[in-house]
Amino acid sequence: MTRRGTLLILSCGLGVAIVGGALAVTRKPDPPPPAPASTATSKEGVRTVGVWRPPQGLTQAPIWPNGAPDMDGVTSPPESVLTVETPTALRGTTSQAVFDVTSPTMTIFPPRGASVGAAIVVFPGGGFRAVATTLQGTEICDWITARGITCVLAKYRVPKSNHHWDPDCRCAVTPAVPRALQDAQRTIRLVRAQAAELGVDPHKIGVMGFSAGGYLAVQTSNIVEPAYKPIDADDRISSRPDFALVFYPGHLCRPGRRLDPGIRVTGRTPPTFLLQAWDDPVDDICNSTLYARALDDAGVPAEVHLFAKGGHAFGPRRMDHPVALWPTLVERWLGEIGIL
Repeated sequence: MTRRGTLLILSCGLGVAIVGGALAVTRKPDPPPPAPASTATSKEGVRTVGVWRPPQGLTQAPIWPNGAPDMDGVTSPPESVLTVETPTALRGTTSQAVFDVTSPTMTIFPPRGASVGAAIVVFPGGGFRAVATTLQGTEICDWITARGITCVLAKYRVPKSNHHWDPDCRCAVTPAVPRALQDAQRTIRLVRAQAAELGVDPHKIGVMGFSAGGYLAVQTSNIVEPAYKPIDADDRISSRPDFALVFYPGHLCRPGRRLDPGIRVTGRTPPTFLLQAWDDPVDDICNSTLYARALDDAGVPAEVHLFAKGGHAFGPRRMDHPVALWPTLVERWLGEIGIL
């Protein structure tokens, strides 16, 4: 964090919200969604049973040809979507999160304007309880594609699909099968397999994760062996990203303020951009500082930005606070590593 990285401490006001996004592209629109099976309204918003739908004109594709692996004996309610009113959204006035995902998907957002030949797979957060598809998904992809980069939004399996806090036992639990990691690795492999079709350099495929999704970005950066039994030729392709953007990650800082023993940082770990706020009320700052130290010890090029304030789950919204600078910082870093 001292020799090869950059440490920048900024202060800002709290900026936390879920933001809606929409992106118009020249693709055949999806058919209208079927009528919802049921809805439930609460102070948190409206929760509707049914499969999450991407912005109009985009196609959501399953990542597993015959269903996700290691699902024998797993019972789950049908997928549902929570819609919340968010007047501060950059696009629209609502935001969404998806629950009970058993059929993971990927949605391709084509670059707008001239393509730079790179792609970023986005892993939204949600504590491995839900997938925040607007705040840390469609809005982020909108920002990415505006810079000529292909964005791939991952909707991975939840809940309890990776290390998580279990409210029943009031303890942290690591499941025997890391289903969310399986989905993350598979998505990266599929993007690399389809690189020519997407107009992407297979050596310029990165990941960008937020909170629990940040943990997935770290896992895929360091766990290169398959977390599942290969099913086709695509699984012979590397799932290691070429660069990683990790925002306010969780699950890395374990008891005793020790780094997750499953994360073994080496010289093969990709260049990493790491960002978090000191006043994060959800994920302790040690998640970032421990990982930053491990990157430095392994000689991995890393840029680290720790904001004095900012809370948790801030996005690229309009704010009169220093935390709003992060898109510029990311863009400059992507230029330095040869992506932009």
